[in-house]
Amino acid sequence: MTNTVLTTSAGAPVADDNNSISVGARGPLTFDNHYLFEKLAHFNRERIPERVVHARGTAAYGTFTVTKSLKDVTIADFLQVVGQQTEVFLRFSTVGGGQDSSDYARDPRGFAVKFYTKQGNWDMVGNNTPVFFLNDPIKFPDFIHSQKKDARTNTPNPANAFEFWANHPQSLHQMTILMSDRGIPASYRHVHGFSSHTLSFYNAKGERHWVKWHFKTNQGIKTLTNEEAAKMPAHGAQQDLVNAIDRGEFPSWTVQVQIMSETQARSFHINPFDLTKVWPYKEVPVVEIGQLELNKNVHNYFAETEQVAFAPSNFVPGIAASPDKMLQARLLAYQDAHRYRIGANFNQIPVNAGKCPVNHYQRDGAFAGMGCPVGHSAGDTNYANAAGHVSASNFYPNDRVGQGAPVPAPQVAVPPMPVLEDAWIGYHDQSQEDYYSQAGALFRIMNDSQQQQLFNNIAGGLSQANADIQARMLAQFAKADPAYAEGVKQALSKI
Repeated sequence: MTNTVLTTSAGAPVADDNNSISVGARGPLTFDNHYLFEKLAHFNRERIPERVVHARGTAAYGTFTVTKSLKDVTIADFLQVVGQQTEVFLRFSTVGGGQDSSDYARDPRGFAVKFYTKQGNWDMVGNNTPVFFLNDPIKFPDFIHSQKKDARTNTPNPANAFEFWANHPQSLHQMTILMSDRGIPASYRHVHGFSSHTLSFYNAKGERHWVKWHFKTNQGIKTLTNEEAAKMPAHGAQQDLVNAIDRGEFPSWTVQVQIMSETQARSFHINPFDLTKVWPYKEVPVVEIGQLELNKNVHNYFAETEQVAFAPSNFVPGIAASPDKMLQARLLAYQDAHRYRIGANFNQIPVNAGKCPVNHYQRDGAFAGMGCPVGHSAGDTNYANAAGHVSASNFYPNDRVGQGAPVPAPQVAVPPMPVLEDAWIGYHDQSQEDYYSQAGALFRIMNDSQQQQLFNNIAGGLSQANADIQARMLAQFAKADPAYAEGVKQALSKI
């Protein structure tokens, strides 16, 4: 078998990869060590900033198959016909910890799916929980700071987390899930996924429906206790997924949606756009629409899993946003984070590039044209004009419309977003909002063992907070259910 020739990054053959050029065997190096300089310079730059959240991730490729057509409620091309298949890339992650954290931290799990559709990429950027800690994005940086390592000691500090939660009752529902027996998944194959946010569908008539996405694991839910998690290797969940796919045991999820009409939303008894609340299944039932399977591991972790860039703003015709305040902020924040981490042309990295024609008037910037597999980008593609001459255009409108230059498609326009009548722009206080009922309902469906795990898990961290924070948290638990508060109080007394 012929050996592959080692080359520089520019493709020139390398003569020696073991020895630098030096003045004699014991002499200093010379300035013509260009290959040495290339290796060292690249090594100095081979890390990009890790994500502030969702830094530790694991991903794989797969397919989404439609089992129920949604053509009546959306023009989304990939949801029209039973049996349709769409390639996907799914990244799991922990949320609060860095790349040095464990796969078995008590933490939500990111569940982000990139659908490579014929009309662009749709990113479903969610978690393994149907709600989140916040419903207003202005508190997100503060929340994450409270969950990260202490600014002074650079070590975990549960007291900071509970201090934040004590001041933000809107976190109670998600905190209850996090501290429950589902707080530490046994593997990524055994978690559900949720859009959490309310999104919208719109059809050819311009009719809008609100929608929540659910991905239910076909492997069943499996979780670990604190004691079990402590015995697991830090990389165990990643290894589990890679090994399962390598063995041909492809994990899968049943894909469901909850759909609510605009009329129903106007009179719904909870705010349907509040990320801290669920839509009760009895009132808005789930409908199965497909199956998602993961069947191919990544080839290069850095190029794919680390550089994949999910963004809630990656919509396709037929799927759009909602008035969800957290979602509205993420439409800006995620794209901005990717431009900071991996550059203005991050969507040209192969794992992020659309598998459909890509035509736009963006130009230049680092790595322009690096991996865009199809389509046109202004500045690197020419269009023939009416006289047959070739001329580039990097602006719109231009005189080459009708001759191959990209033009808008008004038929895919999103319907106007409804707003409340007589709505006033300003700060709207939420201190009277009910953040307790759904947390209490969740507590009451837990069995005795699950409730005791909840009490113990909360007490372990809350015991490190001061008396005032403990009192405020117990008051929140009591509003959810008196037994909730009493159980935590008893667990605290035993520490």
